[in-house]
Amino acid sequence: MEKHHEWNLWYFIAAFSILLILQNWLGNYSAEAPIPYSEFQRLLAAGKLSDLKVDQERISGTLKEPIQGRTRFTTNRVEPGLAAELEKSNVEFNGVGENTAGKWLGWLLPFILIFALWTFFFRGMAEKQGFGGMVNVGKSKAKVFVERDTGVTFDDVAGIDEAKAELQEVVSFLKDRPTYSRLGARIPKGILLVGPPGTGKTLVAKAVAGEAGVPFFSISGSEFVELFVGVGAARVRDLFEQARKAAPCIIFIDELDALGKMRGLGAFGGNDEKEQTLNQLLAELDGFDPREGVVLLAATNRPEVLDPALLRAGRFDRQILIDRPDRRGRAAILRVHLKRITAGPDVDSEQIAAITTGFTGADLANLVNEAAIGATRRGGEAVSMADFNAAVERIVAGAERKSRLLQPAERKVVAYHEMGHALAAATLPRMDPVHKVSIIPHSIGALGFTLQRPTEDRFLIGRQELKDRMVVLLAGRAAESLVFGEISTGAADDLAKVTDIARQLVTRFGMSESLGQAVLERQSTPYLGDNGHIGGMREKDYSEETAREVDLCVRELIHEAYERARALLESRRDDLDEGARLLLEKETLSPEEFPPLAAASAPARD
Repeated sequence: MEKHHEWNLWYFIAAFSILLILQNWLGNYSAEAPIPYSEFQRLLAAGKLSDLKVDQERISGTLKEPIQGRTRFTTNRVEPGLAAELEKSNVEFNGVGENTAGKWLGWLLPFILIFALWTFFFRGMAEKQGFGGMVNVGKSKAKVFVERDTGVTFDDVAGIDEAKAELQEVVSFLKDRPTYSRLGARIPKGILLVGPPGTGKTLVAKAVAGEAGVPFFSISGSEFVELFVGVGAARVRDLFEQARKAAPCIIFIDELDALGKMRGLGAFGGNDEKEQTLNQLLAELDGFDPREGVVLLAATNRPEVLDPALLRAGRFDRQILIDRPDRRGRAAILRVHLKRITAGPDVDSEQIAAITTGFTGADLANLVNEAAIGATRRGGEAVSMADFNAAVERIVAGAERKSRLLQPAERKVVAYHEMGHALAAATLPRMDPVHKVSIIPHSIGALGFTLQRPTEDRFLIGRQELKDRMVVLLAGRAAESLVFGEISTGAADDLAKVTDIARQLVTRFGMSESLGQAVLERQSTPYLGDNGHIGGMREKDYSEETAREVDLCVRELIHEAYERARALLESRRDDLDEGARLLLEKETLSPEEFPPLAAASAPARD
């Protein structure tokens, strides 16, 4: 890219000021010796002067006897009448000449101060609001990366083979457009990458540019939206103009939802600036020919708020889902990241992938880094499998807080509570096997935890398995009630999860016999958790009688699960007491140390 040097008025002001200072300094240190006017009169009367030059303010000439090594003199004139009177008083006197440099500096100083305030304060604020100078107000802030700057290829992207296969077509088109379009096919104008945060959407876009070896214009959607109406639209025009000049190239807009949010969204209508910016983007998508070699990639994790006009055919023609990786994908991602650390011989990417269900690519990168930090902290020569196990526990449950000392009675309650969870999970055949039970407090607020590790990725869950999960969650409180005859606040998080499962079982999954298979509540936002509807409120489209029946069904399901958990622990009371005793002694237990925690049978699936 060509660099443009922008000249500023500051350069001229600084140069002019330096010239005035130099002029003043040279005037003070010239070859002419400055003498008082009274001395000039005495030398004149003594006949020691010659070659006089007289103007309105100054008199200069030659000295017959040098003064301070200089043969020339200068003096400022004094009014003759006043000079005669001053001479009578026998005092030394002189005139004062006009300081040209000082006059110019005094005239320029206020303007310099005003300009400095504008440059360092007002102009800085204006630029932050998108109005930093009339010349650059509509310029795009896109950062341009060429192939060597991205440093990413498809070899650095793993776990999303389907997405890479679709994007490989873009690379082929950018590398060899005539061959690829020989049958009349054209590349999609826009490709939208959709998926949860941390799944690698930005990384994939950089990999496409790296593979194709073309310029990569990267900009966030929020950088288009400014305070002043029309600024964002001007930046969209400028971005596409730059891209056309650099074609073939890739434009990547991250967080497209900041720019492409549905128009008119909200109680007070849409924002004029955002709507104009979106309209300009739509016009640019319609106006450019994909044969020019400009490919638009965009990424978002909130597709439900995008304006429908963006997603129609002819604009973002193709939408590629980049979801959380499965077990095989996680293993591939881990192999990429394990190359960057010193891993021990016992580190197995397949085994780590099995215990990280639900982790995204960013989560796995963080896991590898945490394991490396743990190995460095303990002074190891390489990162071992034990470091990865500790890193998983740290990410899931938080850092251990051994400094938090519980009272003996509280530790006993926590031990029975966690052992109740663990025994229920080990007894029910549909549950994931127990890996570890601990009563060491952790930073996320938990006084203990029971860690279960899935044996496989699951995409469907049966009704009975949902009910069994409720049993495991309520087994902690059931153990407290069974042993101590009272319950504590330690089950607050368990109760929230149980209530959520029961409510979804009734209202979303249609698994209630009394209410039938009607869906009473809509699915929540798929990627960012349960945020309700776009307007912020959940729509209730059923009667009060139905709502009451929902509440009764939820209460019945929770009560049934609690009774099952209590009966299960009563049947295994000896194991409960022994396990709690060992927990109080060791603080952490595994199935190897306490065999009753091993699964009773192979997991059965519906």
